[in-house]
Amino acid sequence: MALANKKFLPAAEERRRFQRVKVHLLGRYMLPDRREFPCQVINMSPGGLALLAPGIGNVGDRVVAYLDHIGRVEGKITRIIDNGFAMTIGATPRKRDKLAAQLTWLANRDILNLPEDRRHDRIVPRNPIAVLTLEDGTKMTCRIIDLSLSGAAIAAENRPPLKSIVLLGRVQGRVVRNLEDGFALEFTHEQPAETLEESVTAR
Repeated sequence: MALANKKFLPAAEERRRFQRVKVHLLGRYMLPDRREFPCQVINMSPGGLALLAPGIGNVGDRVVAYLDHIGRVEGKITRIIDNGFAMTIGATPRKRDKLAAQLTWLANRDILNLPEDRRHDRIVPRNPIAVLTLEDGTKMTCRIIDLSLSGAAIAAENRPPLKSIVLLGRVQGRVVRNLEDGFALEFTHEQPAETLEESVTAR
């Protein structure tokens, strides 16, 4: 078994190496006896996670989990918590980098408090290039990183001021957060799915 050769960090060391992010992700997991249960992840880092779970194994047990927005992760139970357990994540450096990026996006989404109700999936538009109109009427070209019915993440060299009102294509939104390579918008009104891409890329 490949996992047997992986080195799992002690929980304390894992917490020092990776910053945990509070998330609310649903999923399911399987214990060594092949029983499967639903779960909810309450915090996660690229090196480990804690989840609320009805079926609790023993410290050291191998766990395979499938999580919304994240996919498949596997590792070992490190400690038992109230109504669940914490586990390591066995992953290559490349996989950890990907997890870190996914967690950053999930954290940003929660901080934005977008009215997504957690049901609006984010998509990458077929045509990601769009025109952004700033409050003073200035237009700039930008790239849509991803978007949902209620907001978008934008890659751009120049960031508009926080809380400023802008137009992404024909859709009005408010700048709510700076991202590493751009900023995030919350749309003033939830957009209909059937016209979303056309509206944000309209020139």
